[in-house]
Amino acid sequence: MSKILTEDEKNLLIKQALNAQLNAYCPYSNFAVGAAILNSDGEIFKGVNIENASYGGTICAERSAICSAISSVGFKNFCPKGICVTTNLPYPAAPCGICRQFLAEFGDYPILLYSTKTKDLIITNVGELLPLGFSKKDIDKYKQMNKE
Repeated sequence: MSKILTEDEKNLLIKQALNAQLNAYCPYSNFAVGAAILNSDGEIFKGVNIENASYGGTICAERSAICSAISSVGFKNFCPKGICVTTNLPYPAAPCGICRQFLAEFGDYPILLYSTKTKDLIITNVGELLPLGFSKKDIDKYKQMNKE
């Protein structure tokens, strides 16, 4: 079930993601992305895209934020309430496929997509961005089937 964010939480996530975006390391594309994720305990963790000359080694802001959160509080204490992703595109940009799968690993929660150019905001959730996503429940179901 999707969680609900208050207006204050939405505004705080946008502000923190915009702040994070300033720290993006993107010397190859100049495409800065910021992310801020709100944990259920109220703590916010930020992430940025970090490019690499090999391109395949690049990490996206969404994954960077989740890694920051889990590194700080541990996976047992990580329960995302919502995430905001900001870019300089003239429209809100959705996470890439890998990030959608990464976000889905930790549940269904609101995703705020924000354009710094137009101030447009789209609010969606993990389930809408990755319908029929593969998750732990599928692995558990497979294991259960093989026990029978």
